[in-house]
Amino acid sequence: MAAQKIKKGDRVVVLAGKDKGRTGEVVRALPKEGKVVVSGINVHARHRKPSQTNPQGGIERKEAPLHVSNVAIATADGKPSRVRFEVRDGKKVRVAAKTGDLIHG
Repeated sequence: MAAQKIKKGDRVVVLAGKDKGRTGEVVRALPKEGKVVVSGINVHARHRKPSQTNPQGGIERKEAPLHVSNVAIATADGKPSRVRFEVRDGKKVRVAAKTGDLIHG
């Protein structure tokens, strides 16, 4: 299996959908499904009836997963970039294709 190009903690830009152009941090990566959950992006509301565990009920807002192809790593200036793998100092590292900067994470 190939290494993941986008991981938890990465700063990403949304490329498609209702939140296109917005940036956020990856909260969860779901590699088997090829999806990521980004904080504050793709927020869905679920109306909950009052129950014993939640006597108040109300609207529950939660981030839904986005397909990994709809997000890209954000460079230092906030622009999207593809990810490339390189071997530097004997280690395989992720590099932003646009700038050549190392991606920490």
